Amino acid sequence: MTTTTSQAAEFLAFTLGQEEYGIDIQKVSEIRSYEQPTRIASAPDYVKGVINLRGLIVPIIDMRVRFQLGEPTYGPFTVVIILHIGTRTVGIVVDAVSDVTTLQPEQIKPAPDISGSMDTEYITGLGTIEDRMLILVDIERLMSSADMGLIEKMAA
Repeated sequence: MTTTTSQAAEFLAFTLGQEEYGIDIQKVSEIRSYEQPTRIASAPDYVKGVINLRGLIVPIIDMRVRFQLGEPTYGPFTVVIILHIGTRTVGIVVDAVSDVTTLQPEQIKPAPDISGSMDTEYITGLGTIEDRMLILVDIERLMSSADMGLIEKMAA
């Protein structure tokens, strides 16, 4: 899937390991400092648990574990990005948030068709800003994928 839009789009840029990713800013509700979530028995390893966000129970997904990018470490820059996807609220743990970046259509290149540690079906393209490259993730598609179906059950 490629992003084919005739207007600029804004992405929240974040890092996982050495790579920089971008997600549609319109899906982002808030950014919070990392706090240890309450573990849920028999949840997949990338589901760190749940947090209570102003009375709403929110599942927390560790993106480093989800994308198989090595053992996560939680430091002072580790944050949870709270997302609204459809009717659900989900939190994703990332190493750090960089900035909000506006990309023009010509700055977004189609994702290369490669098989690697990350499923390319969730990559909408590569955003280029001077010497930076953002891997643009279709976060809605990723979070509603079949293997993430547990979130729907947990959030229900």
